[in-house]
Amino acid sequence: MALRNLRIEGDQILRKKSRKIKNINERIKILADDMIETMVENDGIGLAAPQVGILKRLIVVDIGEGPLVLVNPEILERDGEQIITEGCLSVPNKNGDVKRPEKLKVRYSDLDGKSHTIKTEGLFSVVISHEVDHLEGILFIDKMLRESQLEEGVVKS
Repeated sequence: MALRNLRIEGDQILRKKSRKIKNINERIKILADDMIETMVENDGIGLAAPQVGILKRLIVVDIGEGPLVLVNPEILERDGEQIITEGCLSVPNKNGDVKRPEKLKVRYSDLDGKSHTIKTEGLFSVVISHEVDHLEGILFIDKMLRESQLEEGVVKS
């Protein structure tokens, strides 16, 4: 595993749509491992492949229950809403309130190519929504309701 360089706001790759992963090969598995290591090293709870310069539909999430790798994640259903203060590893020193779904139904493949459908709520839904936005070239600052003062312990994904 290796740390990857984070792409920072202003880097055009963060504004491009990611391509579907057609073949889960060793390179994709290494990328996923590197993304997890990079996320953990930078105190994040989510990371999308474009944030490390790769335009592939791959995200990693860890909200304290161990890392989860989602290949080609697709949000099937959204329910309710919540407003949470978000930050982002690719937008350092900025955070703000964003409206997100309270609950999601998400389909994805794991690194073995097996399809899964999960239901999420709360913080898990926020992180999935945030990271899937990255795959579409959308940053949280595009959806920010208001900017907040930087505080210790802010959600960074």
